[in-house]
Amino acid sequence: MISYAELESLAESALRAAGANAQQARSTARALVAADAQGLATHGVSRIPFYASHLRSGRVDGQAQPRVLASKPATVLVDAADGLSFPACELAVQEAMTRARAQGLALAGICNSYHFGAAAWHLEPAARAGLIGIAMSNSPAAMPVVGGKRPLMGTNPLAAVFPRPDRDGHRQPPMVMDFAMSEVARGKLMVAAQKGEAIPLGWALDEHGQPTTDAQAGLRGSMLPFGSSNGGIKGALLALIIEVLVVTLTGSRFGAEMDTFFEPEGNRLRMGQLFLVFDPGSMAGTTAYAQRIEALIAAMRADEGVRVPGDQRERKAERALAEGLKIPDALLATLRQLASA
Repeated sequence: MISYAELESLAESALRAAGANAQQARSTARALVAADAQGLATHGVSRIPFYASHLRSGRVDGQAQPRVLASKPATVLVDAADGLSFPACELAVQEAMTRARAQGLALAGICNSYHFGAAAWHLEPAARAGLIGIAMSNSPAAMPVVGGKRPLMGTNPLAAVFPRPDRDGHRQPPMVMDFAMSEVARGKLMVAAQKGEAIPLGWALDEHGQPTTDAQAGLRGSMLPFGSSNGGIKGALLALIIEVLVVTLTGSRFGAEMDTFFEPEGNRLRMGQLFLVFDPGSMAGTTAYAQRIEALIAAMRADEGVRVPGDQRERKAERALAEGLKIPDALLATLRQLASA
């Protein structure tokens, strides 16, 4: 076990040693450790060896500073400037929150960006402020379009957070949904490949389009869209919607124009992200919003076996803060080696 604070410090040091500036290293470390704490190891510190290799090879500019490129009352475009994406996401979400309070809703986009970890993480400030948030991103090509054979789109995650009213003076965790358009997140293949473990059939195809249980072969091949047992059409179409929205509105690269994420060398990814923020008080009002969402959650909890999305993440995060995190020994050793480089 390693304490939450110690893992954050180790992650930050590893990124600084690889060339990230203080802002990028701190922001990224916070997000990755939070993902591990919530049980999302595929988007946690297991990503740092890849991030570090890209910082060292120049695929990521560790000295980049995000900036606003374009602004209107309800929209904003932030340039991540080829740096690690987390500072740019913080800026974009804060800008969207300010505009949503004034306009009722706002859309923030990011260009020249990079892998942004667990999508819902970026929306937590909005939820704490009583705002609804939606996040989406494209990524290097990993899935074909409907009827196709070669990867053209990323697994393209989508997340949403719905704040809940305080109860008896205590904050209630928001309802959180966060998922990729593939049958499983591609990060699960990455983790399996790091551990030398097989993957279940139905997750991925190899580079020849054949089903595989080899995680490395799946990373070289393509992911299957969710619902693949029924053809995967809906998963593939949702991924296409995200691909088109993100790329055309931010001017970013399509997934097929990015080199693989899982190699040190390659082009700068220049992917895009979108954040949509709503003020529920701007329409039916905050009281109506609170009553309606609590009525839904009460009905969900009344159905035995139903778990409200976000509850499990919250419990795991609280436990990690109190007890520490269990990180594989080999990964901890790698992080310590990177931090001392």
